[in-house]
Amino acid sequence: MDTTIGIFGGGQLGRMMAQAALPLNIHCTFYEANVTCPSAILGKVFTSHESKDLKPFIESAPVFSLEFENTPLNEVDELVQSGKKIYPPRQALAIAQNRLSEKNLFKALDIPVAPFLAVDNLEDIHIAVEKLGLPIVLKTAMGGYDGKGQFIIRTHDQISQAWEELGAAKSLIAESFVQFSREVSIIAVRGQDGDVKTWPLAENHHHQGILSHSIVPAPKSESLQPVAQEYITRLLNHLDYVGVLTLELFVTSQGLYANEMAPRVHNSGHWSIEGSTCSQFENHIRAVAGLPLGETDCIRPTVMVNIIGQHPKIDDVLRLEGAHLHLYNKSERVGRKLGHITLMPHDSENLTDLCRKLAKILPEPLALQSDMNI
Repeated sequence: MDTTIGIFGGGQLGRMMAQAALPLNIHCTFYEANVTCPSAILGKVFTSHESKDLKPFIESAPVFSLEFENTPLNEVDELVQSGKKIYPPRQALAIAQNRLSEKNLFKALDIPVAPFLAVDNLEDIHIAVEKLGLPIVLKTAMGGYDGKGQFIIRTHDQISQAWEELGAAKSLIAESFVQFSREVSIIAVRGQDGDVKTWPLAENHHHQGILSHSIVPAPKSESLQPVAQEYITRLLNHLDYVGVLTLELFVTSQGLYANEMAPRVHNSGHWSIEGSTCSQFENHIRAVAGLPLGETDCIRPTVMVNIIGQHPKIDDVLRLEGAHLHLYNKSERVGRKLGHITLMPHDSENLTDLCRKLAKILPEPLALQSDMNI
């Protein structure tokens, strides 16, 4: 097959999609503000920094995708009006870009969510506190990622502060604070023919709102996997979705609660490059190109660790058994995802020990716990 896929965005996700496309003789182009983005080495970048003209990018490929769910809908509309197709579909983006629409879709599909209310003014927050109780999580309905755009209200004294910090967004959502034991994510892919495949659940750990590491398969997830698969399959079929979709979930004493969905390849699925028969990136490319999907089994227990803020010493990482290093060609900055490391030793009994060794190698700040047990 010899074709081109245009991708809105040229960050590390676009980079890894393009890397997965090359063995299939599929090339990628990118629409990105920065011409020196991480994906630049893998395909032509059409910059949005100097010109908002999408036409050259639209003409660069017969079919399109994206790496970020907040891709402007007006740009997607211009693409569709030109007669080109984009996967995932517009309706999935529109819903994912608005937390209220997203929660309402979950409810409509009988996917459990925490109680929530729309908030448009300060008085609405007081009403939400009265109806939902404390603590509540106040979030912007639009935008926000990696912990941004949200405020946990634990006492009545914090109501005014929360409004001052988030009220400028105008449209907010208040959610009951879910008492959960852990967070997991289910990643699935749907082809143009309706075929659906899912990867094993990942257990996710965060530091300051940013994903620190994911454990796959999520420990003690045998009973959770079929439930999560059912939920994400409902979403995929309802949206007539094509490509990779991620659903983040809370594990509670009442079962799984949906947190949010991401209509794209996802950080918690990076392990699949080495850890699965067919990675999330290759399967996404296959789906967008109309090719048959690959198998999504986990080869052996795996831990994926993000490199955040500061690069480690490459030699130290590569000396670890079963370590696979991916760097994104990004400069160091506090809170920035610079790369990831996948650990998958031949003997899974060594995985906890390897994680502890990696924790000592990675520079501060590090969210990988040195006393973790896999």
